[in-house]
Amino acid sequence: MNRSDIVNSTDAQVLFELDPIFKEIHDEYGYPPNWKRPEGFISLARTILEQQVSLESGKAHFEQLNGYLTSFEPYTILQLSDEEFRQCQISRQKASYLRELSKAVSSGVLNFDHLSTMEFQLCRDTLTSIKGIGYWTTDIYQMICLQEKDIFPPGDVAIVNSVKKLTLLTEIDEIIERSECWKPFRSLASFYLWHFHLCKAGRTVVY
Repeated sequence: MNRSDIVNSTDAQVLFELDPIFKEIHDEYGYPPNWKRPEGFISLARTILEQQVSLESGKAHFEQLNGYLTSFEPYTILQLSDEEFRQCQISRQKASYLRELSKAVSSGVLNFDHLSTMEFQLCRDTLTSIKGIGYWTTDIYQMICLQEKDIFPPGDVAIVNSVKKLTLLTEIDEIIERSECWKPFRSLASFYLWHFHLCKAGRTVVY
């Protein structure tokens, strides 16, 4: 399914009117990158490896695993032993999640061609039915790979901390409520909040 980029000047102007914090970010740091990854198995597996670690750590673990495999596919993942996963710095828990994902793809339970055409909630339900894929992983996949335009991931620490720095809000319920006013551009808002976080820290992350 063809989708337009999340980051564009028309939507940004509307977002600035919905909440001035995004105009503040834009005035200081400009547009965020339109972070994007290909749809499919490799991107979802990489997102699993990024759960609860920095993106840099997740990228390093992915690159170790990718370098070890002859090809990054479900059947090669399923052939790996626990020891081989450990050699690639993959924890036992994440190894089990990668195996569950690989089994779902191999058995036809998860079909990425079908996934990209599904209605938002059905896509979300399909992904979260697989052990090891929770809301954060689903949010990131739908934003970065499917370029869904209206997602706010409350489980993303960097985004939540950016809201806290830019507002007087401290509780997650308050932050989620604030995000409601960003509809239907919550993904663009999330990109701006990532952009703010990375620029403040002097970091550059390529998805």
